[in-house]
Amino acid sequence: MKRLVVNAGEIAMSFSHGNVEDIYETGTYWVGFRKEIKMYSLLHSFTPPVALELLKKNEDFLRLAKIIDVNDNEICLHYRNGKFQSILRAGEYVFWNGINEDTFQKIDFTNYEIGDSISDEIISKYEFASFVKRFDIQPYEKGILLVNSKFEKWLDPGFYRFWKNATKIEVLKVDLREKQLEVVGQEILTQDKANLRINFVMNFKVEDVYKVTFEIKDYEKQLYLMGQMLLRNVVSEHSFDKLLEDKNEIADAVFNEFKEKAKSIGVKLISCGIKDIILPGDIKEIMNQVLVAQKKAQANVIMRREETASTRSLLNTAKLMENNEMLLKLKEMEYVEKITEKVETISLSGGTQIAEQLKNLFVK
Repeated sequence: MKRLVVNAGEIAMSFSHGNVEDIYETGTYWVGFRKEIKMYSLLHSFTPPVALELLKKNEDFLRLAKIIDVNDNEICLHYRNGKFQSILRAGEYVFWNGINEDTFQKIDFTNYEIGDSISDEIISKYEFASFVKRFDIQPYEKGILLVNSKFEKWLDPGFYRFWKNATKIEVLKVDLREKQLEVVGQEILTQDKANLRINFVMNFKVEDVYKVTFEIKDYEKQLYLMGQMLLRNVVSEHSFDKLLEDKNEIADAVFNEFKEKAKSIGVKLISCGIKDIILPGDIKEIMNQVLVAQKKAQANVIMRREETASTRSLLNTAKLMENNEMLLKLKEMEYVEKITEKVETISLSGGTQIAEQLKNLFVK
């Protein structure tokens, strides 16, 4: 016989011919020398040394152990003393009763929705990465849930998680923010055959999410082509001069017609207009010549207007001085003052009659 000591927190098993004969809990025992003894800690999960079906026939084992059977369509969350430990996949697992409080939560993930049975803190752990699909819908987006390629429901902004299983899960997202689209470099002939390059800009936002997702393929491309064709039609109906003079009116006409067409593809047109009109080199040179001629004509008109005003002023001054000798003398003195400003030296002869000589020079 040999002495067997089983400490607290341990389990001993004796085996004979591959079968479990006895299970020993905490204590001291005398066993035969030929018995094979194995010790196991109650603090850890138990890996059976023989087929689990054989152990299930032992009543002491069933009393001391907890057997968890996880099916193929399930996963099991293992909590120890209230704290998450691991995820158990399909199979059978054995945990000892006694020291630790092991609890288990089985989840059937044939249903793609996770539900509220698992907290966000748990589902966010790294261990769930291979089991969960995560989708984020931003505040400016609208989400569409497709299950097996069929529309299921709308998704508002937030975080969404689904089980990875045989069900095909897709989430489509549509941006609801206002966008800008430019139709650039469009070479168009006006009604009077002037070849222009025009840049057209439009602001829009998605109004019908279902239509732009399921009924219209590449709605932004469709909107671009609509704007391009409409711009060509409108410009070709106007002459070059009319296009330059009434650019804003033409833009309003385009907007009124364009917004209805945009609505048909689920888009709300907010504004649109001609951004740039680029002239060919020869037309640009002619326009510059016209501009120079216009400015010269304006300058001539201004010069004639100023000359007329100056002449009229001189005539009025002459009429006043004709009837007023004092005013005439003041005007003479003003001219004398202007003349003397440009005189560098004045030569005078004589001694005591300097003032008289100055008077004779400047005063009649």
